[in-house]
Amino acid sequence: MSEPRPNISQNHPVIRQLDDAAINRIAAGEVVERPASAVKELIENAIDAGASRIRVEVADGGKTLIRVVDDGCGMSGEDLPLALSRHATSKIDGSDLLNIHTFGFRGEALPSLGAVGRLSIASRAKGQEGASVEVSGGVMGSVKPAALAGGTRVELRDIFYATPARLKFMRSDRAEMQAIADVVKRLAMAEPYVGFSLADISGGGEARMKFRVEPETGDMFAALHGRLAQVMGREFAQNALEIEAEREGIMLTGYAALPTYSRGSAVAQFFFVNERPVRDKLLIGALRGAYSDFLSRDRHPAVALFVSCAPNLVDVNVHPAKSEVRFRDPGQVRGLIVSALKHALAEAGHRASSTVADAALGAMRPEVLEPRVYQMDRPYAGPSYSAPSAGFAEMAGGYSARVEPVTAVDEQPLEALPLGAARAQVHENYIVAQTETGMILVDQHAAHERLVYERLKKQMAENGVRAQALLIPEIVNMSEGDCALLLEAAEDLAKLGLTLEPFGGGAVAVRETPAILGEVNAEAMLRDIVDELTDGGTTSTVKDKLEAVLSRVACHGSIRSGRRMRAEEMNALLREMEATPHSGQCNHGRPTYIELKLSDIERLFGRT
Repeated sequence: MSEPRPNISQNHPVIRQLDDAAINRIAAGEVVERPASAVKELIENAIDAGASRIRVEVADGGKTLIRVVDDGCGMSGEDLPLALSRHATSKIDGSDLLNIHTFGFRGEALPSLGAVGRLSIASRAKGQEGASVEVSGGVMGSVKPAALAGGTRVELRDIFYATPARLKFMRSDRAEMQAIADVVKRLAMAEPYVGFSLADISGGGEARMKFRVEPETGDMFAALHGRLAQVMGREFAQNALEIEAEREGIMLTGYAALPTYSRGSAVAQFFFVNERPVRDKLLIGALRGAYSDFLSRDRHPAVALFVSCAPNLVDVNVHPAKSEVRFRDPGQVRGLIVSALKHALAEAGHRASSTVADAALGAMRPEVLEPRVYQMDRPYAGPSYSAPSAGFAEMAGGYSARVEPVTAVDEQPLEALPLGAARAQVHENYIVAQTETGMILVDQHAAHERLVYERLKKQMAENGVRAQALLIPEIVNMSEGDCALLLEAAEDLAKLGLTLEPFGGGAVAVRETPAILGEVNAEAMLRDIVDELTDGGTTSTVKDKLEAVLSRVACHGSIRSGRRMRAEEMNALLREMEATPHSGQCNHGRPTYIELKLSDIERLFGRT
């Protein structure tokens, strides 16, 4: 026997119309999740108002005060009460919800903030007097004159004081401040021509500046590059590739880092759709697919990518916080991202990130200096000329370095080429090359492994994937929905050597599998493909498996560690690396070479 529900009257339920205060508090629960959400809404309003500088000040992680000041177009005294009314906005007229050109358009943010906290707005439109209004717990006061040069100043005090239960879900002041800083930085990346500042004014006294960027100048790519250098760091800007591609009215721009500049998590991945910061599974899946051939699964690329398209090609009204979007043709967007990133990575050739050399130099610098021991302080141990020291004795058996003469090709010194001239091989694994400005240290096995892998991939692309026909087709039973997904992708899978046919109901017959994979578990493979199709709308499982096999073949077919190489062999390897895309990293995303500038080496020895 079921228990009666305590929250529902046992009498006949009565339908009631909620009052405006309750409606606004419910809306606030969707729109204003935490102080960072309020900051996001207020900054987006400032950007929509045409602001060129936006100042944000917060106290106690935004719990006691959030102040956003801008130099935008401002509002008149007559507009202020309307701006605080629910579903009142100047951004759209309501006739076309698929033609959105602004960040905000619902008219929910200000009334929601006024419903849960103490909100005051002071604004002045050009050619008019300044005015202000206050709202506390949803109760609006009268409009009053205000002294203001121009633009708008919004203050939100005691957020969630009207809904104290929400305060229990707030995190520490430090965590809330970090979330606010992340919001400001994302919006700063989207608007490089706008100046932003974020200050912590907790406890009174002098403000502590947390983030500040001035408006950028120049063309779009120069401005974006400068802004990303300030937000994501100089190292990202130095190792990022410019991305620009267009397909059927959809434009992709931004910067993507080299594979050797990767991260241990996805913290450096930023996506924007029509300048709106978003978190979208489609875009994340496309990024993963583009870098799948260059990074292992535990490494993540760093990117800032901007998708621009006509507003009617994307729906931004699918999430209360507008953090998710839905594309009319998701496959087209995914294909554009994958192809543009792969093309940019191929154009980078053998280039590796500068952080590889920085890490090497950092490892060479001793962190703790031992105190100097002068000769007069050393204990006398008697003469020791009769036998070499233990260190040299060990070196006599294991030392393998040898110096090679520098030659030239077509009267051009090899040192003038990007990877220079091979001068030595040490420990039968590392090639030392000399360039005009420094030296190159190459991992011969990792480098040749990548070269063989790229050669095998090219052969597979030119000659196709050989399919192995099964003597007895394998029947895999699945749900009808999963079966339909697989059969929709059957044509693409056939190009990769996996041939499927419907077998009635929810069953699929596997007739051919890729020959290079050998014996495979067809059912496990199909279920992996279904999972990928469900998650991202496309599949690369079979292609990934094929490339994983090619990678293993390349590993076994490459120059092994411990093999002595002649000078001409080492130089041939360097020249092939220069001509082969992606040769700057091995099949697992690790660097294949390190470049050390002569100036850096001299600093190690204190010669500058």
